[in-house]
Amino acid sequence: MKMLFILFLTLSALFADGIKWEKDYATALKQAKILNKPMMFIISSHTCHFCVQLESTALKDSKVIQKINTNYVAAIVYMEENPLFPRELYVGGTPATWFIKEDGEPLFEPLMGAVDATTFSKALDIVSKEYKKTKK
Repeated sequence: MKMLFILFLTLSALFADGIKWEKDYATALKQAKILNKPMMFIISSHTCHFCVQLESTALKDSKVIQKINTNYVAAIVYMEENPLFPRELYVGGTPATWFIKEDGEPLFEPLMGAVDATTFSKALDIVSKEYKKTKK
């Protein structure tokens, strides 16, 4: 019973705060290098309907949150806040979800738009698998 309680507390702590976001692109890239994990980097906008939809659905899903917090270093920037990030990552639309190796190189083209939690979760699995291949 005590082990079950400890497991519950551990899982609650993992999900309690949602996604563990780094403060900016540069910090996330440094953490990705330190932790040897890919970075999930989202370019968003507070006024974009699809950005708000992505953040309020897929990025609130407990399975998605768990996968991100376990396997990725995450950062999100908002265009209206004039964030610092490599401008070649801005492809003219938001939301754009990039998956980036710790050396700063993208693994794939960005995942564009407000995808549902199931699709986002599958994308996270594909990226994790491909990232592991690059480490061999």
